[in-house]
Amino acid sequence: MTAREAGYVGASQMREMMKSAQQQCYGDALSQYDELFWASKGHFSIAESGFYNYPYLFGYLFSLGLYAQHARAGGEFVPAYRALLRDTGRMSAEALVEKHLGVDIREPGFWQESLRYVEEAVVRLERLV
Repeated sequence: MTAREAGYVGASQMREMMKSAQQQCYGDALSQYDELFWASKGHFSIAESGFYNYPYLFGYLFSLGLYAQHARAGGEFVPAYRALLRDTGRMSAEALVEKHLGVDIREPGFWQESLRYVEEAVVRLERLV
């Protein structure tokens, strides 16, 4: 059970939790911890918005999917990509990619290809550490 599920979480408990999270994440890499970091990030405490970071993840994986399309198509990709950018905001992501690249992003393959790039980056990082 999380602290929030157990009930009210006050400022002093939030400070302790923030310091603990930073210690776990950064170890001794930081000269000091910012126990009030949570106070500058309102979305940490918005219970109604559990998927706050979804747009960032979608955008990241979407861009990797486009990168994969570019890797496959080479120079032919550029005019289609520019047209896609012009239509951004006028239609859904599904419609954009279908119209300009002929790809259905509702199919798992588009996202699996994106995740392949993520996996490769993790493997490279693990080799370094």
